[in-house]
Amino acid sequence: MVIKVFLASSSGSTAIKKKQQDVVGFLEALKIDYAQLDIASNEDNRMWMRENVPGEKKPTNGIPLPPQIFNEEMYCGDYDTFFEAKEDNSVYEFLGLTPPPGSKEAQQAENVQKLHNGSGTEEHLDDDTTKKELVEAEQNGDAHTEDDPGKKAETDAQEENVEEEEPAEEDEESRNVAEEEEQEEGEEDREEEEQASEED
Repeated sequence: MVIKVFLASSSGSTAIKKKQQDVVGFLEALKIDYAQLDIASNEDNRMWMRENVPGEKKPTNGIPLPPQIFNEEMYCGDYDTFFEAKEDNSVYEFLGLTPPPGSKEAQQAENVQKLHNGSGTEEHLDDDTTKKELVEAEQNGDAHTEDDPGKKAETDAQEENVEEEEPAEEDEESRNVAEEEEQEEGEEDREEEEQASEED
């Protein structure tokens, strides 16, 4: 399958030139095979593009502007739909291609498939790999010992209680400090008033 990008090599519009460069640059960055078909110098390319853009995708004047993107004969979209696919990390889906393993899009598809199949649990590795990871964790001091689950839950609950109590104590202390400051300010104001009245 070859991706066809219909471009205008001699477009007077800088907006169209930028859009064309954006599409071509992104396809090159992803190392996707594509063919540039110039509609400015080849009338057959222009006619083919205009005939094969679906009616609902054509602008109100009926003449689609480049860049227009096809996967062989299948219409993929224009720049705006390409840009949306790029933002959503779904360019391969937009182009009708299978995402390469390890790509963001492939990982997203895997996650969706796992959730759809109801197997959202982690895959278990063979025993040798697990043992190696445990040995490395112990060497790094990150070993997780399997204690009594009841003790762990009890410890977690105690930690949560301590965390919950601390803000209450802080609030009470800050209220006491604020009240003391208000009282001191009130006393200072009274003393100033008394001094002012004595001077009169």
